[in-house]
Amino acid sequence: MTLLDERIWTLFKRNWQQTLTYWSVFFSFGLCIAFLGPTILDLSCQTHSSLQEITWVFFSQQLFLLVGSSAGGLFKKTLLSSLLALFFCTLIISFVFAIIPLCRHIVLLSLALALAGTAMGVIDTIANLRLVKLYQKDSSVFLQALHFFIGLGALVSPLVADPFLAEDSCLQDANVTNSSVSMGLEHLSIDEGGGLYNTSLGSDDEVTTSVSYAFWIMALINLPVPIIVLSLMYHERLLPCFINSPRLLDPNAQTTVDGSHGHGNLFACCNVPKLKNRPPTFFMLHALGGAILFSTDGIIGSYAAFVYTYAVSPPLLMAHKEAGYLDSIFWAAITLGRLIFIVLSCKYTPSKLLIFSLVGVILVHCLLLIFYTSDVFLFIGTCVLGLCISGVFPSMVAYTEDILEYKGCATTVLVTCASLGEMLMQLLVGLIINSDGSYAFQLCCTIVSFICFCLFLLFMYSAHLHKKYQTVHRRRARSILRLSPVSQLG
Repeated sequence: MTLLDERIWTLFKRNWQQTLTYWSVFFSFGLCIAFLGPTILDLSCQTHSSLQEITWVFFSQQLFLLVGSSAGGLFKKTLLSSLLALFFCTLIISFVFAIIPLCRHIVLLSLALALAGTAMGVIDTIANLRLVKLYQKDSSVFLQALHFFIGLGALVSPLVADPFLAEDSCLQDANVTNSSVSMGLEHLSIDEGGGLYNTSLGSDDEVTTSVSYAFWIMALINLPVPIIVLSLMYHERLLPCFINSPRLLDPNAQTTVDGSHGHGNLFACCNVPKLKNRPPTFFMLHALGGAILFSTDGIIGSYAAFVYTYAVSPPLLMAHKEAGYLDSIFWAAITLGRLIFIVLSCKYTPSKLLIFSLVGVILVHCLLLIFYTSDVFLFIGTCVLGLCISGVFPSMVAYTEDILEYKGCATTVLVTCASLGEMLMQLLVGLIINSDGSYAFQLCCTIVSFICFCLFLLFMYSAHLHKKYQTVHRRRARSILRLSPVSQLG
């Protein structure tokens, strides 16, 4: 075992219960983020809405995920407030899963997912902040593991949903007819140019769907997570019955998550006095890092949300059950990829991992465009894309925080930008698929992946300039310290 491995293992043993708790809440996050993709057509049927209308449900979830990410830092000041927030947020996710089958109108479904999105955003910010604080320069490995649990939850979600998805049509006696190609689900049709147009279902149409059972099963699967958070609160003597007992951890650990470093909610990061005398590269690194994760998380969100719809559309016209496996394969690849990146992050720097990942994403998207008529390659490309893109978020957070020496608002800014990317990209891609056809889905993702790589090259150049500035600044500070005794003697 190398010296690095020994240090990481020692750190983990010291903080294992907190670490496992943060990993488990990210399982809830993954469970909640992945269910919409394969169930979108069944939910459209349940709410008597068109594909274009159901796209706004994605927007609702991602908008409030952004709100939750921005406000999540409000709960980071003490361990008690952080764990209370995580406990209620994971409980909310189970509650939302339980009530989704009761949402027979798209507005009610949007409100339920807005509530879930807010809980997910709070989880996202708090878990990332806490792990970065616990492990700092060694956080890359633990962040990779943290995001592995997103993939694990996101893998479970489609697998649970798959047996309950509608085989063909989820309608009975709904007189929905058109002159173009039928896609099995009668409320989703295809025009002559390949674009999707939508037929809304009347409120009197009888809907038969078994997907409700999937949501109730997911609610039960998620219930152990708030119990795990509660057990950590019990272990740390944070429950009311132990409120006056001595803490097991260092008391300083509860007071703050290093408030002097500026980590917290997005609004606290905009504190003008803290931003004075910062070099331009400080702001460029935040902005470019945020833009990169805006792009990559946007690709993940839109691919997971619409690869099923893309597969059942022309020219592929895959069977609904067969297409339903794509989402599971994508999240399985992300889960496996994050396991691989845990090992790789012990041997390679985040910058090298990011170059490998982003180049891989570009190549896969180009090949998916070329072989757009191949069912087999869609499965292969989906798998490779998940493997390549899986390590981008944790590597980017660790890389940016390391460059800024944990003195900026990198984690909060990056988490917020990633949430914003998921929200806007899903909305944009959904509207483009609806108007221009399914081929535009892969085209959009390819263009975004090229833009993302260009942004990363700019990020690396800014990182070089920032390190150069830091070196010059330290030399000047040391020179002043050396000269100060001489000036006092004079």
